[in-house]
Amino acid sequence: MTDPHAITEIATQTPSPQAPLDRHGRPMHDLRISVMDRCNFRCPYCMPESTYGEHFTFLRNDERLSFDEIERISRLAASLGVSKLRLTGGEPLLRPKLAELVARLRRIPGITDLAMTTNGVLLARQAQDLRDAGLDRVTVSLDTLDPALFHRMSGGRGALEDVLGGIEAAQAVGFPQGIKLNTVVQRGVNEHSVLDLVERFRGTGIIPRLIEYMDVGNRNDWNREAVVPSAELIAAIHARWPLDALPPKYEGEVATRFRFRDGQGEIGVISSVSQPFCGDCSRARLSSEGALYTCLFAVQGTDLRTALRDGSSDDAVRERLRQVWLRRSDRYSEEREERRQRSRPKIEMHYIGG
Repeated sequence: MTDPHAITEIATQTPSPQAPLDRHGRPMHDLRISVMDRCNFRCPYCMPESTYGEHFTFLRNDERLSFDEIERISRLAASLGVSKLRLTGGEPLLRPKLAELVARLRRIPGITDLAMTTNGVLLARQAQDLRDAGLDRVTVSLDTLDPALFHRMSGGRGALEDVLGGIEAAQAVGFPQGIKLNTVVQRGVNEHSVLDLVERFRGTGIIPRLIEYMDVGNRNDWNREAVVPSAELIAAIHARWPLDALPPKYEGEVATRFRFRDGQGEIGVISSVSQPFCGDCSRARLSSEGALYTCLFAVQGTDLRTALRDGSSDDAVRERLRQVWLRRSDRYSEEREERRQRSRPKIEMHYIGG
């Protein structure tokens, strides 16, 4: 029987002549797909309880893109050069039958990397199905190993043992490209617990990625004083376990990587505030209701759902995608200081993932 991964590799060797470059010469290689705007956490830096309480109105089922529509957009994006898909939320594992979508996306020619970001609470019961469907790798959001602090940082909604159980289940099923952790570090909140987290996962094959606290959305009361620069974190880790810098695996890699000199694995840092990396950003984001955003900090997106539902041809929808990318000029992180003066509202992260 033909190996589907071999077909994928062949497909990616011949880029589409229609592959667009944005106004800074950046290609579109990554598409992050929010399959669910809801979440079972209320993390203060993403979906604070004060805003997203019991009376907040989320999307109706018919307002979210169907699996057919997500698959269609993904196929068209792949024909324009996208090779990496990531399923996000909100919390993606709240979307019923998510493994069915994974299986459908896995069969798209040209897709070489199929990943998911989750808070991990529901991962233990779904890990095997996701692995069997063809998911390559999982990223779990985990901000601390302190149970009380974890409960507070999840907005009183989460239990640390459930997330750790999800991570263990993911390890047991053996995702081909492994497991990463996303840890958002805030000064005065959880920076004191970073070394404990690193120590817990050293030597396990799981890669922690330490993320600078970012001004995503409009409701997390972000201030620069709460940012712990990645260089400060790396210095503290290096002092305890010596590190060596690693070269990027590919152009546009988000994390700066380091390996432990004693061979006990690696860590990464994402430095959007202190060392912006807009220059080679290749990521587009599709919201739950079918709007395409060309930056995590975007002010507005482009409606694709209407075109998906009004009988528009694949060629017409593909051209709309292509034109959006050709017009793209986003460099928010590199222009953060200037934009702070103008204080424009941004899309909320739970609509488009991280």
